[in-house]
Amino acid sequence: MRSNPQYHGYQNILQKAVYPYKNFIFTLYNNLVKEVIVMYEMILKTENLSKAFRGREAVRSVSLEVPEACVYGILGPNGAGKSTLLKMLTGIMRPAGGKIYFQGKEWTRKNLSDIGALIETPPVYENLTARENLEVRAVLLGISERKMEEVLFTVGLSDTGKKRAGEFSLGMKQRLGIAIALLNEPKLLVLDEPVNGLDPVAIREFREMICRFPQEGITVVVSSHILSEIEQTADYIGILSEGVLRYQGEMPPAGHLEELFIQTIGNKKEAGIC
Repeated sequence: MRSNPQYHGYQNILQKAVYPYKNFIFTLYNNLVKEVIVMYEMILKTENLSKAFRGREAVRSVSLEVPEACVYGILGPNGAGKSTLLKMLTGIMRPAGGKIYFQGKEWTRKNLSDIGALIETPPVYENLTARENLEVRAVLLGISERKMEEVLFTVGLSDTGKKRAGEFSLGMKQRLGIAIALLNEPKLLVLDEPVNGLDPVAIREFREMICRFPQEGITVVVSSHILSEIEQTADYIGILSEGVLRYQGEMPPAGHLEELFIQTIGNKKEAGIC
């Protein structure tokens, strides 16, 4: 097959035009590839996420980076903006500004099928049993009976029988709330202050359960103002104060979280140390 001299002429011209910029193009390409890889490794990412109420900014330009298959703890004193941030991540509130990315793509409501959440009060029907509470959701989601039994076992509620949710302890209600959040086999589980008000035994059970989830392929984002709980469960942390993300990174060595928290937030009184 004869070559086309005109084609080779164009090729030579193109090479000469591009050659002076080859290093710039190569660097640009590498940076774009790295950015795509980093974004893919981050199951959840936000850029300058903001929310205001009556002119007061509750969340200000927060840029989170949550790696896959980890426990990410969001720490902050009461009123820091933790619940508002989590509500935006789960579609309960609409951000005033900024973007959310889930699995490398801009967040849409379709992503809610891959996100489970327990925000504030567990959404349970108190006149129904644990199993009946799951059945209500399972019918809507087309979830199998086997999956219901699986999540009841996961949260330790398999043996509650005909006991109604209204008779459950707070810890049992929290576990039922997590069971509901796990029904759709989420890739991301968002928990807002899940151990508030629980007794020491229930707190330990929650801690063990949360630490198991990454091994099952579930990334957990959990908020708290209790430093000791986050220290024992989280791989990465973000520290919020007055709606601003003031620190983000890996969990510091054992025994150093309180020091980091105080340095980031201020004195113990301001930090609301627990």
